[in-house]
Amino acid sequence: MKSKTFQMSKFGEKHMSWVLKIYAFSARFPIDERFGLTSQLRRAAVSVPANFAEGFKKLGLAVKVRFYNISQGSLEECRYYLILAKDLGYGDTCDLMNSLDEVGSMLEGYARAIRRAY
Repeated sequence: MKSKTFQMSKFGEKHMSWVLKIYAFSARFPIDERFGLTSQLRRAAVSVPANFAEGFKKLGLAVKVRFYNISQGSLEECRYYLILAKDLGYGDTCDLMNSLDEVGSMLEGYARAIRRAY
């Protein structure tokens, strides 16, 4: 059955869980990172499902793919921030990186399926 809303898609469910984990992880960052790395990581993480959701209801291949590509870019931005957080000693990012890879694979598969459908 085709998903009628972003929330009903498997990608939506998986990514929402990942965003919540990002928030919990970044809550442990030092207080002086509140307006730095904490904010940047959270904004990038939220941007992934937000852009996917916006593209989800758009009509036309070019518009959909554009939003999915923005989502993919935000995901890579998160990858960098997680590497930086690990290097700064803010915590173990292994599970988050594994989830990031899974979300990325799902997003790529969804974008590929959309391209084939048009």
